[in-house]
Amino acid sequence: QSLPQQKLLTWLSVLECVEVFAEMGTARVWGEMGRWTIIVLIQLAKAILRLLLLLWYKGGIQMSPPIVPLNREQQQPLYSQDAEDNSLGKDQTYIGKRSSRVVRSLHNTPSLQSRHWGYPQQREESQSRRAEMNQPPTSLGLQETIAESIYITRPLLHLLSLGLWGQRSWKPWLLSAVLDISSLSLLSDLKDLNRRERAELRRRTILLLYYLLRSPFYDRYSEGRILLLLRLLADYVPGVGFVTRPLMDYLPAWQKIYFYNWG
Repeated sequence: QSLPQQKLLTWLSVLECVEVFAEMGTARVWGEMGRWTIIVLIQLAKAILRLLLLLWYKGGIQMSPPIVPLNREQQQPLYSQDAEDNSLGKDQTYIGKRSSRVVRSLHNTPSLQSRHWGYPQQREESQSRRAEMNQPPTSLGLQETIAESIYITRPLLHLLSLGLWGQRSWKPWLLSAVLDISSLSLLSDLKDLNRRERAELRRRTILLLYYLLRSPFYDRYSEGRILLLLRLLADYVPGVGFVTRPLMDYLPAWQKIYFYNWG
C-alpha cells in the first residue's frame, strides 16, 4: 500500500473510533440539530474516503476496521539474522521418546534478550497468519465495484431518506435494507477472496440482524418481544439476571445512538 493510501486508512480508522463520542458530545452541547449535522458530516467524510480507496486506489472490498489492530502476541520474535543462518540445516527441536514433547534444541536457542518462549511452530504459524492478512485485495469487476459503491453510499442515502420522510416512516428502513441485501447479493459471485474479505462479507451478513433493532421495526415489533424474553430469562434462569437486567436498561439507550445502530 502506498503512503497516501495508508493515510486515508488512518483517517478512516480515526473517524470510526470517534464517531460515537462525537455524536453524543454534539448532542449534549448543541442538541438534536447539532447531532444530526455531525452525523451527516462524518458519514459524508467516511463515504468520500472509502470511494477514494475503492475507485482511485483499487482497494477492493472495504474492511471494518480499515486497519487491523496490532496483536502483540503474534508479532515476530526478535531473532538475529545470524542466529537464523546458523540454524539452517540443523534440527531445531527434539521430540521426547516417552512424552513426545517438543523441546527446542540447545544449539538453536537464541540469546536471552531475543528469546522466544513458544515452540518454533508458533513462529511459523504467526508468519503464515501475517502473510494471509497482508494479501493484496481481490480485483473487482464492474458488478462488484457497483455493489461496493452501493454499500459505501448506503448511509448517505439512508440519511437523505430520513430527511425526506422522517424517522417514523418505513421507507428509510426498507431502502437501507434493500441496498444492503443488493450489495451482498452482487458480491456473492466473487471467487478466490482472501481471508479478510471472506470475514468482512460474513460480518456484513450477520449485521443484517441489526434491522430487528432499528426503528421503526424495533419500536413496533421487536422492543416488546426482546424485553419480554430478557425479563423471562432474568426471572427463571438462575444467574442470567446479572447479564440480562443491565442489558434491558442499556438497550433503549443503545438503540437511540445512531452510530451504534446504523453506523
